[in-house]
Amino acid sequence: MVDAVGSHTLANACAQTRYGGAVAACGLAQGMDLPATVAPFILRGVRLIGVDSVMCPQPRRQHAWQTLASDLDRGKLDATTSEVGLAKAIEVASALLGGKVKGRVVVNVNA
Repeated sequence: MVDAVGSHTLANACAQTRYGGAVAACGLAQGMDLPATVAPFILRGVRLIGVDSVMCPQPRRQHAWQTLASDLDRGKLDATTSEVGLAKAIEVASALLGGKVKGRVVVNVNA
């Protein structure tokens, strides 16, 4: 799981992660708090990993992008991605906040 929101969303991500899974936290749009218990960590071995997107050295960034380019199954990414025009962004944002969106939504600002 990759979470760019933090707060309650990050707590829910940890709670829903399967046994031995990991959650990468890379943003705090919802807040810096973590209203959660330690249950996912001690009962299912969930790992919470912070992603440093500010001070990370350039060679490490390049290696990460090269690994994604070679190892990421683009078919799986495409299967979980939808695109909406800018006019539908507010509607999709409401659905997202209501927990009704799965996968990745790309907002095409030119459509």
